[in-house]
Amino acid sequence: MDSIEKRRCNWCVDNDIVQKYHDEEWGIPVHDDKKHFEFLLLEVMQCGLNWTMMLKKREIFRMCFDDFDYNKIALYDEAKINKIMNVPGMIKSIRKINAIINNAKLFIKIINEYKSFDSYIWSFSNYKTYVYRSHSCGNIPSKNELSDKVCKDMKKKGFKYLGSITIYSHLQACGIINDHVSECWMYDYIMKNYTMYEVIESDCIKVR
Repeated sequence: MDSIEKRRCNWCVDNDIVQKYHDEEWGIPVHDDKKHFEFLLLEVMQCGLNWTMMLKKREIFRMCFDDFDYNKIALYDEAKINKIMNVPGMIKSIRKINAIINNAKLFIKIINEYKSFDSYIWSFSNYKTYVYRSHSCGNIPSKNELSDKVCKDMKKKGFKYLGSITIYSHLQACGIINDHVSECWMYDYIMKNYTMYEVIESDCIKVR
């Protein structure tokens, strides 16, 4: 089947950058710490804006933030922040940039404590992808009990700009929650190729 003919989630059908992100990244289980941090950085920058803009500016972010290297970002000083602020096309938000630097430092602390950020974040779902029955037909919330739990713990650790809605977006992006609608070709792709999953009846009751 030609990629244009494949059925997809309604939010991504633009035949452009959003569709490419949907087909190649969104919901595929992530187990690489650098990729986790990249998604979290994009999600921090997205607050109050839209995801399409983040995808279009991703390469600007990559250049500004040393290819999303959290070890380097944790060491940024005022001079580096000023340099980032002067990059053409960069989102001019010192608060978000400072939040990313803060989050990089805490990200490293989590790696030191849990061996990897991946181990930490996936532990909330017992290292399985959650598939909510109610979501597969398009009834997708902006947050749920799982994102609230992760958010509470990360806030306690000091992370910034990562509220429950933002965390929910990360859980979707990194594959902890499979929120592709059941008619979407990616739904079956993930279910067939990533077998560690658990079907959930609702956002708080497990059934299998």
